[in-house]
Amino acid sequence: MIKVMFVCLGNICRSPMAEFVLKELVRRQGMENEFYIESSATSNEEIGNGVHYGTLNKLNSIGIPVESRRAKKLTKKDYEEFDYIIAMEESNIRNIIRIIGEDTENKVYRLLDFTNNPRDIADPWYTGNFDKTYEDILEGCNAFLKSIEK
Repeated sequence: MIKVMFVCLGNICRSPMAEFVLKELVRRQGMENEFYIESSATSNEEIGNGVHYGTLNKLNSIGIPVESRRAKKLTKKDYEEFDYIIAMEESNIRNIIRIIGEDTENKVYRLLDFTNNPRDIADPWYTGNFDKTYEDILEGCNAFLKSIEK
């Protein structure tokens, strides 16, 4: 089983969106039993809060199921348990390293580094653009799955 942890600052916008998008992509390909997918935060700011309404609205509008969940923080133990720790932006990676220590097993990535156009995924908490966030996450998740197939 491939274990994937998506990470952003608060775990209410981008990382849960990536979690639910990847879950839907693997479900559509009949591979849901081959993956375990979660998401978490690098900060304590939103711990215990639900998914942001902008993420909920976007995913509901395109028919991607959203499970009930609460924001949680990444732990050092997550590094041991997951195969991939996938951040939304470079600052998330710096914060991940602060939590886990060194990335000795090369598990930490930025989602859009799997694409032909590596870049950060802007935080829709600040931009308000959940459509653009979804497009970037979908691009990254598809590229990630292609890299796994290889």
